[in-house]
Amino acid sequence: MNRSIDERVEQLRVFFKPRSIAVIGASSKPMKIGNVIVKQLKKRYSGKLYPVNPRHEEIEGLKCYPTILDVPGDVDLAVISLRADLVPGVVKQSIEKGVKGIIIVSGGFSEIGPEGARLEMQIRDMISRSEVRVIGPNGLGVLDLYTGVDTFFLPEERMKRPPKGRIALISQSGALSAAITDWAAAEGIGISRAVSYGNKIDVDDVDLLYYFAEDEETRVIAMYVEGLKPGRGKEFIEAARYVARKKPIVLLKGGKTARGAVAAASHTAALAGSYEVFRSALRQAGIIEAESIEDLFDLARALSMQPPAKGRRAAVITNAGGPAVMATDALERHGLEIPILSDETQKKLREKFPPYYVTKNPVDLTGDGSSEDYRHALETVLTSGEIDVLLVIALVQTPKLNVDVADLIVEKARRHGIPTVAMSFGGELTRKLEARLEENGIPVYETSERAVRALWSLVEYGEIKRRLGGD
Repeated sequence: MNRSIDERVEQLRVFFKPRSIAVIGASSKPMKIGNVIVKQLKKRYSGKLYPVNPRHEEIEGLKCYPTILDVPGDVDLAVISLRADLVPGVVKQSIEKGVKGIIIVSGGFSEIGPEGARLEMQIRDMISRSEVRVIGPNGLGVLDLYTGVDTFFLPEERMKRPPKGRIALISQSGALSAAITDWAAAEGIGISRAVSYGNKIDVDDVDLLYYFAEDEETRVIAMYVEGLKPGRGKEFIEAARYVARKKPIVLLKGGKTARGAVAAASHTAALAGSYEVFRSALRQAGIIEAESIEDLFDLARALSMQPPAKGRRAAVITNAGGPAVMATDALERHGLEIPILSDETQKKLREKFPPYYVTKNPVDLTGDGSSEDYRHALETVLTSGEIDVLLVIALVQTPKLNVDVADLIVEKARRHGIPTVAMSFGGELTRKLEARLEENGIPVYETSERAVRALWSLVEYGEIKRRLGGD
């Protein structure tokens, strides 16, 4: 079915901002999926919540209904947690009830073989004759940190929920979604919304890309994809190109090898296809490819905090020679330029520096570098007109450098509008420096290589926007 972008966005809104939710397969038994979903929704979701189970009159203090047809009033969203063979029947009831969206967290469909595929086909036939949209089956569904919609059926003692943020996560894998979400919570990385769509019987990457393009709380879209639906490659590229003009997309591909593609097929019935073809499509679409889960969020953090770069010229300001050397190597590997600063700029630097500071680029303040030295270096380099991006390496173990250098980095980066990332490594003082920088929009990384990857993503996205004609 062909849908306009506005129609897609409006239809998917029900998954994130429903006025009422029915949980079909709700349970009173702790740790059962239907019980965890009700508990999690009750904690933060402010709309009407209806447990559905014919064997109970009340679950978690809420009145329980035998079927969704018995629920009084309208139901926007139905969440189904039942045995696979029971799902087609309750999907039919949900359509009769007039729900706008269905999330099927149950597994046991096309990922397990012909019988599961037959059940999936029944559901697909039903929804094709209606206006309802479906996420799943065989996924976790939706986690919305702003509205409290939470169908990720893992209790918080096992999977922490991250703070509100600006990164949207789209994942084909439920287990990976849960692990990433838990890891993001531990790292203090904010997420706006996360979707685990499983077998994508209906709603898929294309629909979600269009939705998050218009989502005000989302600045960056992070994706884990194993494969696309047959025949959806062209639409995926079109959607990504549309979105990349507005917001960066960072994607981690699963099933890159022949054996990996087989594993993907048995995992979520994904059609993984040739990785080289897929990689070429990513480049056409303006998608930035990540190398690992850590890299996915390293890049997403930088892109959510800093503007895209206007060019490829990079400068490094440091008080540690070793990390600066490694950063220089990494910058060259990623195709960034490391220009030697002009004689005029170096002269300005030397006006307030001792003769043993290095002023060419990297600008090395050595272990004697003070916060005041950083102030002078930042102001001089950022106003030189000779760079497009900046990496600041600040190791606060040295005797003259204080945590207040974070305020200088933030102030100068904001004033001059040059995309900036930082690298630092250490213990308690480093944690304080990192917190102060990150709270003010400067991403910090523990290694030079990770910091350079983040810097590269800002350069890459700047080039993508210029190529695609983005704002």
